[in-house]
Amino acid sequence: MFSKKIILGSASPRRKQLIEQLGVRCEIRKKEVDEVFPKELSHFDVPIYLAELKAEPLRNSILSDEVLLTSDTVVIHNNQILEKPKNHEAAVEMLERLSGSINEVVTGVHLYSPQKKYSFAVRTKVFFKELTADEIEYYVSKYQPYDKAGAYGIQEWIGMIGVEKIEGCFYNVMGLPMNELWKVLNKEFI
Repeated sequence: MFSKKIILGSASPRRKQLIEQLGVRCEIRKKEVDEVFPKELSHFDVPIYLAELKAEPLRNSILSDEVLLTSDTVVIHNNQILEKPKNHEAAVEMLERLSGSINEVVTGVHLYSPQKKYSFAVRTKVFFKELTADEIEYYVSKYQPYDKAGAYGIQEWIGMIGVEKIEGCFYNVMGLPMNELWKVLNKEFI
């Protein structure tokens, strides 16, 4: 069983909660980085690139009994990355685009210890029903999903009423592919 402490290079309360639900000790240690990626990079490679970028300023602070975990999640729709919406109007517009269609959520994870580093990505398809204008407006007004890629949190109201099905890991859509993370931690960092 994995017994090291996870140093989470993110202020995401969802990611911290998910790690703690594994029964793993977790501490947040975050330094801001400019999340800029080369435009020629494949959309599916962006999350790993950004996860590795987020790890750079933290690596020197990691002790031998710790594993740094950084990650990034993107929503890809019609071959375009939907980032975090900047305001109410942008969130509404994103959800209108996702309505009645399929998007793909890709989370890149980077793990680092003084002995080893390892990166991987997990993809999940999300199928949205046709959302009404009232449903979109209610969700954006009540939940203000400005900190979420693609302007939605699957664990929130919009996921309950709007997501018809997914293909892949539910927790990946929340921001961390827990099953794959657990496997990698216990295989590569034990």
